[in-house]
Amino acid sequence: MHPRVDLHVHSSCSDGVHPPSLLVARAAAAGVRALALCDHDNIDGVVAAQAASRDLGIYLVSGVELSCVWRNYQDIHLLGYGFDPADAVLGQALRDFQQFRAQRNARIVEKVNAVLRQRALPPLDFAAVSARAAGSIGRPHIAMELMAQGLVSNMEEAFQQYLVSCNEPKRFFPVDEAIGLIRAAGGVAVLAHPPYITRDPQAMQQLLDELCACGLQGIEAYNNGVNCDELEWYLAQARRRDLLVTGGSDFHGIEDGGAEFGRIRAIGDIPYSCYERLQLFLQTHQHSQE
Repeated sequence: MHPRVDLHVHSSCSDGVHPPSLLVARAAAAGVRALALCDHDNIDGVVAAQAASRDLGIYLVSGVELSCVWRNYQDIHLLGYGFDPADAVLGQALRDFQQFRAQRNARIVEKVNAVLRQRALPPLDFAAVSARAAGSIGRPHIAMELMAQGLVSNMEEAFQQYLVSCNEPKRFFPVDEAIGLIRAAGGVAVLAHPPYITRDPQAMQQLLDELCACGLQGIEAYNNGVNCDELEWYLAQARRRDLLVTGGSDFHGIEDGGAEFGRIRAIGDIPYSCYERLQLFLQTHQHSQE
């Protein structure tokens, strides 16, 4: 079996199921030899993932997925790779973001509990919800507690019956600020799963041009939102703008037959060259900063 690469996976430090060390072990068992943990808006799992990767002989790239806004686009996701996890400015920005997120999720649980009381059902214990997250709490952790208490039978039911109607507004990084944070910490800024932003080719080309002007350096062309024709289109857009190409499954551990480590639906295995070119890009970029 050829070595696999996956530059976009999530742990229980954000909205994934598995703790970082177990996630790395499962990836290794699936044949992954280069991995990037990209939890949402936090890097709490990076140190544990690095330790596990050393034990298992996996190359581990520091990663993060920042929730961003740009013009009329809300919840654009920006991947950061190869940054210094100890960078003080990035760390403070993420801590501020997580504090807001913790308050948001507490409000969501309060709203869910109000609905449960209306239905004469027992409320959730916020401490129990928190215990399901290795880092910041996400809505999937609330859904897991609803399932554990026998209030719903699956994730989809949890969202349909409670979490959609009880949602609270999210906070976003301005995308130009997010790009600056990643690059200042020595990392590379990459646009995540672009088909989930827009499928209008003209709109995407305009967005890419605007983000490149802000310092965008790469695009996650290999993702689970593309078909074969779209993949070729994104590869062409990357070549046109001299953007780094990356790839990841966006594995969360709750896909029920969806995402697989190191693979996307359109073509199967993500090319290992994505990791090799990322490493070369990082070496060149970091050397030029010295």
